[in-house]
Amino acid sequence: MSCVLCVRFSSIGDVLLTTPLLRALKHRHPDDELYFVTKRALAPLVENNPHVTAVVALEPGERIIDLARRLRALRPTHGLDLHGSLRSAALRLLVRTRWSSYSKRKFARTALIAAKLDLYGKRFPVAERYFEAARAFDVTPDGEPPEFFLAERARARVIAWLGERGLNNRPLAAIAPGAAHATKRWPLDHWRMLAERLRQMGYGLVAVGGPDDRPLVTELGTAVVNAAGELTLQETGACLERAAVVVSGDTGVMHMATGVGTRVVALFGPTVEAFGFFPYRARATVVQRQLACRPCSAMGTERCPLGHHRCLVDIVPDEVAAAVQTLVA
Repeated sequence: MSCVLCVRFSSIGDVLLTTPLLRALKHRHPDDELYFVTKRALAPLVENNPHVTAVVALEPGERIIDLARRLRALRPTHGLDLHGSLRSAALRLLVRTRWSSYSKRKFARTALIAAKLDLYGKRFPVAERYFEAARAFDVTPDGEPPEFFLAERARARVIAWLGERGLNNRPLAAIAPGAAHATKRWPLDHWRMLAERLRQMGYGLVAVGGPDDRPLVTELGTAVVNAAGELTLQETGACLERAAVVVSGDTGVMHMATGVGTRVVALFGPTVEAFGFFPYRARATVVQRQLACRPCSAMGTERCPLGHHRCLVDIVPDEVAAAVQTLVA
């Protein structure tokens, strides 16, 4: 029996995209112990996952040397570095076991951004790249999407929360207007127009996101119920699970929605499919513009390098509403 550490400290989407690998490992090696190592804030993404023996969380302010001490006590036989960061590199030095990792394709990514030279070749989603770290375990992707397992208490709280706002007895559309970087955000006026279109289509509207997104959602008007910063990660997942459709940019919310099986309309601007983060094996529609300036960054920036932000500005609300209608039909 093996004891395997799976290390991915951040972020929401990256953690959820490891779950096809976790599922494959457990199915292929049911007697192995599988420990997931991540930040405490992201532990709810995997703590209910039945394929994981336990989550080992890096606590706020905890030194990596102290986390390593706790991991050594598990006597791991293998370590899968699914992050490739300085922090995970430190763990590889401090926890002596058989470590393996995967390729981030950094050179190909840089070539595509800087010179628009596509060296990626065959498209490999990030969820499948993680399997490179598990070559020794003889596992392959099963063609199924990521999984975000929810606690019943999260579902119960969301049912009550939505009920208090009159959203339990009508079709629900969830939107995620926020993003960590400005160039990944669809224009606010577009969100307003889309919200009106979705309301006309008979949907109740709820906006999800983190605390920083709450003021942004407030600007969409009272027709949109503001859940940003009010629900936990588990509760946000439960809210997305109850929605008929989710409209999101290239953010963690998109992967949370695919993890609970909800249809997604994803708006991609500065990033492209070659990077590996399109909705994975999900009921999803990606709306994007084929422009010579795409991609312009790996994770988005604070301003468009050319000043026009056409990659998202040119995606009009009527087009997104039509994509919702087609996807849900």
